[in-house]
Amino acid sequence: MSSSISTNENKRPWIAVSACLLGENCKYNGGNNYRAELKEFLADYKVIPVCPEVAGGLPTPRVPVELKDGIPFDRDGISREKEFRLGTERTLQELKDKEIAFAILQSRSPSCGVGQIYDGTFSGTKIPGMGMFAAAMKAAGYPVYDVEEVLGGMLPEKK
Repeated sequence: MSSSISTNENKRPWIAVSACLLGENCKYNGGNNYRAELKEFLADYKVIPVCPEVAGGLPTPRVPVELKDGIPFDRDGISREKEFRLGTERTLQELKDKEIAFAILQSRSPSCGVGQIYDGTFSGTKIPGMGMFAAAMKAAGYPVYDVEEVLGGMLPEKK
């Protein structure tokens, strides 16, 4: 994936960032979640944009997906577990040879949500939980942060 954020090779360390936060139109509705406030924070890092949903073969735009009992279902009731698992595996594989300090991920996403996700009813109800990719990142030992934590200054000191 390309990014409008500088990936100057002299900057260290690498951080993984949800591609939609960088302005890539990979969100389910064909749009993005660009956060201009991240630009200054990201200036000292090499950034690798990630979108596990697209990496798993889901199109943009696509039918919205939420997790129900840990399984990703789209609004039409179709399981998207195969695509989510494939995208998670592919994205983790892409990151494995980089020294990733941490990840900044999109709030409430069924793949990238860090502390809160939607409940699977497509009613806008939020519950505690993690998206599939965020959970896999954490299980692999990577620190993961919700974009709102980053913008709220809740990250450790820059290395």
